[in-house]
Amino acid sequence: MIIIRSTKLRTTLRYLIPFGLIPLTVALGALVFDQRRYLIISLGIAVMALLLFATGFEKKNIGSRRMVIVAVMTALAVVGRFIPLFKPITAICVITAVYLGAEAGFLTGALSVLISNIYFGQGPWTPFQMLGFGLIGLVAGYLSKPLMRSRLLLILYGVLSGIAYSMLMDIWTVLWYNGTFSFKLYLAAIVSALPFTIMYAVSNIIFLLLLSKPVGEKLGRIKLKYGI
Repeated sequence: MIIIRSTKLRTTLRYLIPFGLIPLTVALGALVFDQRRYLIISLGIAVMALLLFATGFEKKNIGSRRMVIVAVMTALAVVGRFIPLFKPITAICVITAVYLGAEAGFLTGALSVLISNIYFGQGPWTPFQMLGFGLIGLVAGYLSKPLMRSRLLLILYGVLSGIAYSMLMDIWTVLWYNGTFSFKLYLAAIVSALPFTIMYAVSNIIFLLLLSKPVGEKLGRIKLKYGI
């Protein structure tokens, strides 16, 4: 387990990786590099997500315990992607982030996509999916306190995250279709994807309402018991 001792370095990486290095890697993969190199790009994002996760702890034993729990949550998210139409991956990422931290939420989202796409199909879209679900988890971790206190805010976050994810994937759609970004085509992609966007938002609401309390209580007890 990697331990980053410097507080200043941890703070820098905590923001540089998810908001700088990973989006830049995704953009370069789509616009500059040969799209057949998507697997290298995806693995690079996974490594950076692990490094981001390492910024969230100082002691090796605590980090190892968090890693085990994140592995379990990632496995649940992977299995959840096999549910037709309505999928709990967003809810699992959000719950993980709220109780285990923003970095854990990002790692759960990124790895669950990479692993499940072994079955669903890897492609140039995988880095965009990893970034999308990772950011959903990351931001949920930043908003953990208000999200834990208010189910209304939790539902609202589920709706907004579904919309944001769909709009991010619409960027990929335009780049795939046009080779470069076109705002006109992007608006058309948003409109055409509206049924899927609604489906994302509704599924997020359903699974957050179903899972947030029982899974959150278990994660809370685990945190208390093992001092995570």
